[in-house]
Amino acid sequence: MPRMKCFIALSFFFLFAAASLSAQDWIRTGTGLGVEKIRLAAPDFKLVTTDTGTQNLATTFNTTLGNDLQAAGIFDMVSRSFYPLSIPGAPQEVHLADWSSPPPNASMLAFGNLGVQGGYLNVQGWLYDTKNPKSPQVLGKQYREQATDENARVVAHRFADEIIFRLGGGVQGIAETKLYFVSTRGGSKEIWQMDYDGAGQKQLTHLGSIALSPHVSPDGSRVAFSGVTKDGWQILMYSLELGRLVSFPHFGGDNYSPAWSSDGQNLAFSSSRTGNTEIYAVNSLGANVRRLTESKGPDVSPVWNPKTNAQIAWVSGRTGLPQIYTMASDGTNVGRMTDQGYAVSPSWSPNGQFLVFAWVRHYGPGAPGASDIYIMDVASKQWAQLTHDGGRNDFPSWSPDGRHIVFQSNRTGKVQIWTMLADGSQQRQLTTSGENSQPNWSFK
Repeated sequence: MPRMKCFIALSFFFLFAAASLSAQDWIRTGTGLGVEKIRLAAPDFKLVTTDTGTQNLATTFNTTLGNDLQAAGIFDMVSRSFYPLSIPGAPQEVHLADWSSPPPNASMLAFGNLGVQGGYLNVQGWLYDTKNPKSPQVLGKQYREQATDENARVVAHRFADEIIFRLGGGVQGIAETKLYFVSTRGGSKEIWQMDYDGAGQKQLTHLGSIALSPHVSPDGSRVAFSGVTKDGWQILMYSLELGRLVSFPHFGGDNYSPAWSSDGQNLAFSSSRTGNTEIYAVNSLGANVRRLTESKGPDVSPVWNPKTNAQIAWVSGRTGLPQIYTMASDGTNVGRMTDQGYAVSPSWSPNGQFLVFAWVRHYGPGAPGASDIYIMDVASKQWAQLTHDGGRNDFPSWSPDGRHIVFQSNRTGKVQIWTMLADGSQQRQLTTSGENSQPNWSFK
């Protein structure tokens, strides 16, 4: 009998493991993470000038480039302990056999040089295919910017994105993208901005009241958000070009959670203008108001399918606890996506294949489980859990390359912003000061 129990337990274990691996397979396939990772070496760029200022900029550049390539999720980065003693700074210094053979065994080599002259940072970078000695060069770039720490980061981001574009199936990298979020560190909830990796955090709005639900326009010129005004909760608009709020129509009732369509032509939002909270859409100027839902329960948190703009996902309480629904962009063809628990905060993948959202699958007094991030294939409704560490994980948002997700989590005690690959791996905290929530990833 003990042997039979052991056999049954092992059978369940292997079945569960196989199911988990299968789920990871379809996630990876759909998000471009399923191909075999390219083994890439990226030694520090060689210094052309050696003063202290150049060395500091080189440290910033090399650190940023290495982090960008590691975060891409498509490379197997060669450990520095495997590097040959001679590090190249120019093509004539490259000995491909040193890099293509064990222990580095690299398929690709990113290298270059860096110096400062006349107050300008000059960078030359190359990407070589180490397995192709007759024609190894894949990429060669030159950059010239004013010699500042910020520009050293910018140049590293640009070179990283060039590499990722060429080796990642022609998908644009995310190293120059931005994140928009809500932070309390200034005393009230305001809209902030930061680089995709958590650097360059700065406050945008100064309402002195409450600002929530930032959503940046596809062209990166404006951030729509909901804020408290003398007219109650309204959709407000912040111009990133002008650095201030710009006019946008006020609507009746309370208005929340604006979301841009990927063509920049429309905004969807939730409004109580007719009493019950429903989903509405307007054009980019706030005109041509259209009501999309009509139900007894509240309808909130709309997001467009960025692939087609023909569908909207949102949260509805029409059957009791909030669940994820989808509909056509004119309000027809309503379908329910989740079937239990408490599901909120949907976000659509750039390719239109997946939804990610926060889900308490077993909700109620004494029920096990927490709020975790889940991914669902829209067509089949097959889902997989991405976070497993307790606490409350919420407000996921996709990166424009479809390979990353940003979200909020209170797993460390306070609500902070985290990122991960779209298969749930490489989870990393981006913010630490104050409480930070409701992240939104720029379109580009």
